[in-house]
Amino acid sequence: MTTLQQALQTAQQALSTLPDTNPELEAALLLCHILDKPRSYLYAWPELELPSDQYQQYTKLVERRLSHEPIAYITGTREFWSLSLEVNPDTLIPRPETELLVERSLHHLQHISRPRIVDLGTGSGAIALALARELPDAGMVATDISAEALAQARENSQRLGIDRITFLHGNWCEALPADETYDLIVSNPPYIEAGDQHLHQGGLPREPEQALVSGSDGLNAIRTIIRQVSAGYLKPNGWLLLEHGYQQADAVQNLLQSAGFTHIATHPDLSGHPRVTEAQLLGIEKDGHNWYLTLSHLIGQDPND
Repeated sequence: MTTLQQALQTAQQALSTLPDTNPELEAALLLCHILDKPRSYLYAWPELELPSDQYQQYTKLVERRLSHEPIAYITGTREFWSLSLEVNPDTLIPRPETELLVERSLHHLQHISRPRIVDLGTGSGAIALALARELPDAGMVATDISAEALAQARENSQRLGIDRITFLHGNWCEALPADETYDLIVSNPPYIEAGDQHLHQGGLPREPEQALVSGSDGLNAIRTIIRQVSAGYLKPNGWLLLEHGYQQADAVQNLLQSAGFTHIATHPDLSGHPRVTEAQLLGIEKDGHNWYLTLSHLIGQDPND
C-alpha cells in the first residue's frame, strides 16, 4: 500500500518534467479528483494508505497529464469566477485572464436596471454564468456555433441553478433575433493566428481549434463581431467588450474606431498584458429604431448614405 504523501511525491516528480507546470498543485488536484476530497484532506492525512485500485487510477491520470492532456479535461472541471464549471474537449478551457471581461462588464452595468446582455461564443458558459450570478435581474443571452459546447453550457447552467440564461445556436450575432438590442455584448472569441507555434505546445492541441484560431492574423472573428454588432444589436450608448491577444490591442482599437465606436480603451490582465478592449457605440432613439452615430455621422454625413 502507498500513502497519500508517497503517491503525491511520486506524481510530483513525474509531472516536474512538463514545461510551464506547477507539479505540486497538479499532483494534488488529480489525487483529490480520485478521492473526491478537498486539498486540505491530503495535508490532514498524509500517512493514510491509498488502496491499490485508487493508486492505479491515479497513476493513469498522471500518465494522461504527461501526454499533455489538459488537467481540466482529465478532471472534467475548471473553476471560473468561483464557479465550478464542467468542461470537455468540445469547449475551450476558461482562463483566469478572461475574468477581466466579467469585471469590466460589471463596471459598465452597475447603474443599469435589468440590463440585457449577450455573451457571444459562450463555450462552457463561463462569462454568461458569472454575469448571471452577479446580476440576478439581468436578461442574459449566450450564443455559440458549436451545438456540443452549447449543450455543455446548458448543463452547467442547470447544475449551478442559474436558469435565467437563453442559449441560442448560431454564429455570433446571427443567432440573435434581428429586432432585439442589448445594453452590453461581451465575447472571448478565437484570436490566435493560423500557424502560430503555440498551437502545438502544451494542452492547446487538445482544445477545439475553432475556439482558438481565427485567420492568418487572428482577427477574423473580431472583425465579424465588430461588423455585426455595429449593424444595430446594441442599444444607444451600449458597450462591446472583447478579449484579444496581448499584441492585438492596437489593431482591435483601429477596427472599433473605423466602425464608429467611441470611448475605446484597453485594459491589462493580471500579468500586465493588454487583454480586453472595450468601446461604446453612441446613438439615439428615433421612431423606435436605433440610429447609430459613426464618426462620419458626427461630422455631418447623412446616416442613410
